Amino acid sequence: MSDRPQQAEHTRERILEGAAQEMYRVGYQAASTANILKRLSISKGALYHHFPSKQALGYAVLDEYLAERHARCWDDVSQTPDPLGAVIDQLAEQCESACAEQMRHGCPINNLAQEMSPLDEGFRERVSAIYRHWQQALENAFERAQTLGTMDPSTDAKGLATLIVATTQGAVGLVKNAMDESLFRQAITALLVHLRAQRIQH
Repeated sequence: MSDRPQQAEHTRERILEGAAQEMYRVGYQAASTANILKRLSISKGALYHHFPSKQALGYAVLDEYLAERHARCWDDVSQTPDPLGAVIDQLAEQCESACAEQMRHGCPINNLAQEMSPLDEGFRERVSAIYRHWQQALENAFERAQTLGTMDPSTDAKGLATLIVATTQGAVGLVKNAMDESLFRQAITALLVHLRAQRIQH
């Protein structure tokens, strides 16, 4: 009996991951719950036990899967000994790891923003919350770097945070359209030059 809650949670996590992959591959509207169930060998009853509708599943993918994974990348940068360096390292790592297969499908959050924000307020609000969280994490990192004396104090922390989000998401859109991952590297490399220029050398 004690294993049932754990098994149910494991099933829920598998469904979320499978749905996220399906939505990333074909988009929310074209995503097929039948394909998800077949791939995971899960019954329709198990799916609807956890998610009463496709919309509820889509919302959960944003709330519990994409938002949490994204937050893990950025939430801790402001608490590092070198917040500006942590942001630079994170962007440099993303630039280095960008690959054609990944970039061809775009960013899953950006994809949902483009596809669903004009159509469904619930999707729009959830994507907006992820972007706000990301911007705030970056702004916090820059403000702390300024407090530590490692970043130009005249820099607009909020504006720079917005620039990073806009540049990375725009670059992913360019890559998805052109199917050329080098465009992402070009954009992020230019962004990194700008960020490194903000550092105060002691």
